[in-house]
Amino acid sequence: MRLLSFSWAVALVALANALPSRRSNLIMHEKRAKEPVDWVRSRKLEPDAVLPMRFGLTQSNLHRIEEMLLSVSHPASPSYGKHFAPEDVVDIFAPSDESIAAVTEWLAESGIGKERLRLSASKGWIEVNATTAEVEELISAEYHVYTHPSGAEQISCHSYSVPEHVREHIDIIQPTVHFRHRLPQRDRIQKRSLGQFGKLEAAIHGGPKTNGQKVTITPSLEHCDEMITLDCLRALYSINYTPQATHKNTFGILEFTPQAFLQSDLDMFFANFSPSQVGTSPTLISIDGGVAQTQEQGFNFNGESDLDLEYAFGLTNPQPILLLQTGDLVEGASFDNWLDAVDGSFCTFEGGDDPTQDGIYPDPLPGGFDGPESCGILAPPFVVSTSYGEDEGSVTAAYAARQCAEYGKLGMMGTTVLYSSGDDGVAGDGGICLGPDGQPSPNGTRFSPDFPVTCPFVTAVGATQINPGSTVNDPEGACEQVIFSGGGFSNFFALPDYQATAVTSFLTNHPPPYTSAQFNNSGNVRGFPDIAANGANYVVAVAGEFVLVFGTSCSSPVVGSMITLINDARLAAGKGPVGFINPALYSDAFADSFHDITTGGNQGCGTPGFTATEGWDPVTGLGTPNFTTLMSHFLELP
Repeated sequence: MRLLSFSWAVALVALANALPSRRSNLIMHEKRAKEPVDWVRSRKLEPDAVLPMRFGLTQSNLHRIEEMLLSVSHPASPSYGKHFAPEDVVDIFAPSDESIAAVTEWLAESGIGKERLRLSASKGWIEVNATTAEVEELISAEYHVYTHPSGAEQISCHSYSVPEHVREHIDIIQPTVHFRHRLPQRDRIQKRSLGQFGKLEAAIHGGPKTNGQKVTITPSLEHCDEMITLDCLRALYSINYTPQATHKNTFGILEFTPQAFLQSDLDMFFANFSPSQVGTSPTLISIDGGVAQTQEQGFNFNGESDLDLEYAFGLTNPQPILLLQTGDLVEGASFDNWLDAVDGSFCTFEGGDDPTQDGIYPDPLPGGFDGPESCGILAPPFVVSTSYGEDEGSVTAAYAARQCAEYGKLGMMGTTVLYSSGDDGVAGDGGICLGPDGQPSPNGTRFSPDFPVTCPFVTAVGATQINPGSTVNDPEGACEQVIFSGGGFSNFFALPDYQATAVTSFLTNHPPPYTSAQFNNSGNVRGFPDIAANGANYVVAVAGEFVLVFGTSCSSPVVGSMITLINDARLAAGKGPVGFINPALYSDAFADSFHDITTGGNQGCGTPGFTATEGWDPVTGLGTPNFTTLMSHFLELP
């Protein structure tokens, strides 16, 4: 993160040093989730450095999120579809006056005058600029500067404490232990170059390569096991619906700068597979300086966005698409930044953005976005598809809970949030697993679940494949080409009620051959993914050539497109969007809405991983959707 300096810092240091020690009644509140990789602790942070401290106040009624969410999303609920208004959500979760007073008095008694404190409009957090010396004395912490081989620096402390009488009123304090574990800069999707039909090169992680030969793709259902196209997906999942209410509907695709689409790639794809859409572009929503940059081109810069938009546009034609382009070219961004944009209260919810996890704006770095933070700049789209993720073990439980609660709030307001489940099977990003201490280790054998898919208030989407030699009429298997569908069990989040029967059935009837040393087999935690869709051999136009793309990054926008079509049908019938879909998907009434996947696995951590089997499993979830049946069931609901 960036350190702030003010001319009056020395005076504040003197004040802090003059205060009596208050550490005797402090209790540890939080400690770092995992030690930073590739970062070296270089020095102690200067005592007069000024930190933008944020004290996240305990929210009211957080224990009721699942109850309230189920009331508007479970098909058996008499309140199904009666989503909450944004202002009602803010009021429900606002901190109590008691919490505001308790934290304010603690800070004042510790020598931080009330005139220095700022309370957010939603009362979600208290903010103050304080010196390192003040903060270290206040919360019994020791801040250090960490240096990366790239030359980047950031600060962090290993743990911090608060007084016992204040602890119940504070959820989280930032910046503290939340070391930057950003989204991977490389794409989480993989690709193969598409040369002569049926002849594929080895999978690589770099940008696309060309053999100098232009390739003309002829759509055909006969070769969907080798090349997935729009027609293949329509045949696989019985998608046969033309939108009627696009002026009422909204569909958002989330991208993080510098990942960006190229219009020439969209047109190249449309010319081959959806000619009426040539020239179609997304509506760009710039979040915290987000820009569809064209300076850097190639698979690593265009692959994800091109993939998402080509298939989302193609499957929902003529539905407009909102491109939630997040973060500037200098600082980038994380999940919390887009949440800020669709819900202004989140900017001040439980302490606001984490400077060590999220992009903080305005960005004073050269070339950075110097406008105001993008808070509440658009209404939440009815569907948001996200093909990014990070390891659950890379964030603290408090940070994960804070973000997960916001997804629950979006569901309460009628938004479906989809995340791809990861491409490394039961392992973490890059195939890294956890050691016995829960820390990432090259020799680790403990499974490493992804995040945010472990949050029970999002819909996690895994990947399948048309098995080699099979057709669109044959059962799919779990994806085992180039990538392995991410799946497993959370180490943070409890088992949600809507999923209890499915998870218990899997663990009872198909117990995995692993012990608690390898995964959380308690039977009391969230399992993922929820559903799946094809994630192998997608024909995608990237940087002027067609390549084959693999990953759950393919699967999420496809499912998002189907839910968008279902919303369209409901809106055309005078109903509202479906919102949070998991309770419905897991209900008995929707049991016939899926193609059960019973072959394949998601290997990782030196094991075969979990195995797809009858019913829900932690490889492909409930299976792949039968769109026609799924839509009919959602249309039956009020």
